Amino acid sequence: MKQKIYNSADDAIADVPDGASIMFGGFGGAGFPNNLIQALLRKGTRNLTAISNNCGTGDGELGILFKSKQVKRVIASFPGPKSNYFQDQFAAGEVELELVPQGILCERMRAQGAGIYAFFSPVGAGTEIAAQKEERVFNGKRCVLEAALGADYAFVKAHRADTLGNLVYRKAARNFNPIMATAAATTIVEVDEIVPAGVLDPEAIATPFVFVDRVVQAKTLRS
Repeated sequence: MKQKIYNSADDAIADVPDGASIMFGGFGGAGFPNNLIQALLRKGTRNLTAISNNCGTGDGELGILFKSKQVKRVIASFPGPKSNYFQDQFAAGEVELELVPQGILCERMRAQGAGIYAFFSPVGAGTEIAAQKEERVFNGKRCVLEAALGADYAFVKAHRADTLGNLVYRKAARNFNPIMATAAATTIVEVDEIVPAGVLDPEAIATPFVFVDRVVQAKTLRS
């Protein structure tokens, strides 16, 4: 069986190339893979496409990647009023933004994980969000076609993992993480604790090991 446990966050993200697309879990300060983000900062990988709910809070979360100008494109639902570095770069035309309603962002990732190529939704019909998208009418409602959303990598924060890669999340830190784990070609997870296989309560496992490629225990930065 493939060895999934890595010694450090730097080792876990060592092969992430320039130009990669990466999903970053987290919402409202909870569940961000901060150790993996810091490792990406140290590696200096550039021209990234970042897929996340928001774009950092000051120097926190994704903020440091914008500060170092490693991100060229963003797919997000709420860049946020405190994402200072992103806001400045977006205003200067240095970074691209695809703004996606939060529910649609989740459903596009869920569709990718489920093998669904696209779906119709009434959300955004008749607005700028629907520009250049196919439109149809269902039950009298205008709907637009939304494509599934995948990525090269997903950076995920979980509370516990076993040696197989099954994941348990802590409270609100669950948020986007389980969906992103299913939607990326390679899922890299930082956890607070790694336990032997069979220790985790099967009823508590939110992400099965089949969706997880790499796990690193990293306690220095909590979220």
